[in-house]
Amino acid sequence: MPHPVSEARQLGQSLWFDNIHRAMFESGELARLITSDGIVGVTSNPSIFEKAIAVGTAYDAAIRAFLARSTADAQAVYEHLAIDDIRAAADLLQPVHAVTKGRDGYVSLEVSPYLARSTEDTVAEARRLHATVARANVLIKVPATPEGVAAIQQLIAIGIPVNVTLIFSMKVYAAVAEAYCAGLEQFIQSGGDPRRVSSVASFFVSRIDTAVDARIAAALETSTDPDRRALLQRMVSQTAIANARLAYVHYQELVASERWKKLAAKGALPQRLLWASTGTKDARLSRTYYVDELIGPDTVNTVPADTLQAFIADGHVRASLAENPDIARNNLAALERVGISLDTVTDILLVQGLATFSSSFDRLLGAIERKRQDVLRPALATQQLAAGELAMAFDRTLDEWREAGKVRQMWRRAAALWTGGDEAQWLGWLDAIEVGRQNLATFAGLRRDAAGFAHVVILGMGGSSLGPWVLRQMFATLPGYPELRVIDSVDPAQVRGVEEGLDLNRTLFVVASKSGVTEEPVALHAYFDGRLRDAGIAAPGRHFVAITDPGTSLARLAADQGFRHVVLGRPDVGGRCSALTVFGLVPASLMGLDAGVLLDRAEVMVRACAAAVPPDANAGVALGIFLGTAAAHGRNKLTFALAPSVQALGAWLEQLVAESTGKGGLGIVPVDGEPLGPAETYGSDRVFVHLRTASESDSSLEESLTRLEHAGHPVIRIVLNESMDIGQEFFRWEVATAVASAVLGVNAFNQPDVEAAKVATRGFMKAYEQGLSPAAPTPLFECDGLRFYAEGFNTDALASTTSPEALVAAYLARLVPGDYFAVNAFLSMSEDHDRELQAVRHLVRDHARVATTLGYGPRFLHSTGQLHKGGPDSGVFLVIVSDDARDLPVPGTSYTFGAMKRAQALGDYQVLVERGRRVLRVEIGTDTLAGLRRLRKVCEAALSSQ
Repeated sequence: MPHPVSEARQLGQSLWFDNIHRAMFESGELARLITSDGIVGVTSNPSIFEKAIAVGTAYDAAIRAFLARSTADAQAVYEHLAIDDIRAAADLLQPVHAVTKGRDGYVSLEVSPYLARSTEDTVAEARRLHATVARANVLIKVPATPEGVAAIQQLIAIGIPVNVTLIFSMKVYAAVAEAYCAGLEQFIQSGGDPRRVSSVASFFVSRIDTAVDARIAAALETSTDPDRRALLQRMVSQTAIANARLAYVHYQELVASERWKKLAAKGALPQRLLWASTGTKDARLSRTYYVDELIGPDTVNTVPADTLQAFIADGHVRASLAENPDIARNNLAALERVGISLDTVTDILLVQGLATFSSSFDRLLGAIERKRQDVLRPALATQQLAAGELAMAFDRTLDEWREAGKVRQMWRRAAALWTGGDEAQWLGWLDAIEVGRQNLATFAGLRRDAAGFAHVVILGMGGSSLGPWVLRQMFATLPGYPELRVIDSVDPAQVRGVEEGLDLNRTLFVVASKSGVTEEPVALHAYFDGRLRDAGIAAPGRHFVAITDPGTSLARLAADQGFRHVVLGRPDVGGRCSALTVFGLVPASLMGLDAGVLLDRAEVMVRACAAAVPPDANAGVALGIFLGTAAAHGRNKLTFALAPSVQALGAWLEQLVAESTGKGGLGIVPVDGEPLGPAETYGSDRVFVHLRTASESDSSLEESLTRLEHAGHPVIRIVLNESMDIGQEFFRWEVATAVASAVLGVNAFNQPDVEAAKVATRGFMKAYEQGLSPAAPTPLFECDGLRFYAEGFNTDALASTTSPEALVAAYLARLVPGDYFAVNAFLSMSEDHDRELQAVRHLVRDHARVATTLGYGPRFLHSTGQLHKGGPDSGVFLVIVSDDARDLPVPGTSYTFGAMKRAQALGDYQVLVERGRRVLRVEIGTDTLAGLRRLRKVCEAALSSQ
């Protein structure tokens, strides 16, 4: 009995197999299909690879082997697996390719569906894949979008074989055929051999009937005219065949044209029509309907396994394709008469086809990423997100980001993801690892150089100092390397405390300022430069390193004064995202850490956040969507419960989250250093984050988190393998904060409200520079060394009170659910001071059930200051200012560090008042600890009276 596949080949049609899976090679199935069933080609697409790779364990060993050699991202893993399969299939089909002289024997590999709307990217991707596969019998699949059609011509013109996919309409097919001919003409003109170039035009069939028949069914439901109903019923399942047959008519006209005859005379192969999507979706139809009715010369039909077996068993082979073209025309004309536009249907099908392939690719890459993360554990820090009552909203936002391709938008630096402003100028941190590796020799040299010093002191503020401060707290002092100290304050006592114990002859100072004009590090440089000179050190510049952006005044100063090193940063990275740039890696190297190891560890997270990893599997993006969704639903108090080894990270996270999201009346309030309380302590505005290393375990803390989770609070759990993985958290949270800002609709990279406080501070500094003190208002109360101030509408709310305790009680009574209580303390940081301030925080939290924060000035001005002024009006602020028993002059100026601190405190307070914030200022005198103790007692008395 004749084999239907052989019979079809005798009529000029080749059958290809629409599936690929590694098991087909291992079991010999593909070889059997070729030798026994007459299959002469293979097609693949993202949906096919999704089913092959994502389901089961067939590819797991290959994934493990590949990742043992590389930290590649999910896209790279996919390509490695897919290309191995494509090569294996191509090698099995190579004899067919040779025997048919390049007519058959092909396997197809599709460009990423994400590139379908970019000609340039499609061409680049196709060229790269073609070169990587390195097989003559591989067709690169390109979708028939307008951008894809333009790419097809370019690819044919350079001799790359193409399978044009997702063709639904005659109009698009005509454009594809034109692109092929034009490309061949260019290729021949450039000296190419057209016999080397092949192409098929994949015309999708059954999906057209599915879409049209649905419209016919809808029309039948509303139509009462017998003739119209009879016409509609005759048209069921007729459109796709008619559409395909008329496409074939166009093909026949093309190959009969003088233009094609000239190309054929030079050896050009025709671009055959390939019938795709030929499995039946309608149970009323024969399983081989779309195969039986489309058999004809110079065509290909690619079939899935069930359709192939049905055709072998029950197929009816005849030269059907060229039958009755007039009937086909009449069928399509009738369709228009009943008000169904085939052009509209096919346009929609193209969009849906792209979306289907993109969704399949998303699922595929997500599955690979999850397998990748399993393989890489424990190298990759784990993350668990318990959304609680926000689960549905979280899932919706994940889907929205996936469907819109927003992860890829972020990596393309698309400003429209945020506000369409200048965001693209600040996304250099995305490739910080790659750039950092280019500077490894510099970091190694600094590390060797530092070994001759006893101390390294970082002079910086905000992002320029918080990253190094985290590293100092986490790693302490490494054997054989200097002790790292960080000063990000102008409080005279704190400056003096950092200086205490320094051997200036063996101390290296690092002046860190992106702008080069940040007031605090400029003043600190002047001070320590003066101290070096006072100590008789001949070349004080040799004791300084500058980290700054190109062209700043600090860079010029460093050159003029002969600094030991000048390391330039990147203008496209903001300070709060600079921990993995020179602002973090130079201090890390100076304290003895290996920058290369830090970058290698961080890269594991970069790959987990890559453009190709869909949101639900993307570590940073999923976290950011979680945070943004929670904040949008009122849970905007991000509360950190950090294990001792990573406790210091909270200060860095505080700046990153607050300064990035806190603007336009929106924002996430980071809550650091507030120990967990019982579930009833908290309102419905919290999200909790627990972060630890794998070696740490705190059963009591975990039980508290579990109770909070059971009470409906969202909980995030992150586990690092070890402390050197801290770079993973820097990158994860940079991505997450950028994404959360996008969800909220704010620019993650500006700080529009910080300047207001700086302007106010400069006004007060002018008075100090002239030897004057700014005019001070009369305190509401002055008692026991404490002076209480309120201005603006705060005065009206508090002026009627009769004692400090009553004043504080009235002030704290202004707290309502959803608020937060912020302690802004302009005084030196110490354990004793911290203990008293934390006691005040806890009193207020437990009494008012609100989140509480603590910031030391001026550090917090570069951290939470933006949120305080530009974020939601939910803060109640307690500004505490100490006087300075022993001040320090700033060399080269007429003012002191104490004057700087006081001007900053006044400036910040003034802007809070101007912004209508609820604020109380307390001056506690020169004995800071005694003043704090008195203030704590006032707060205790105030709350006990309520």
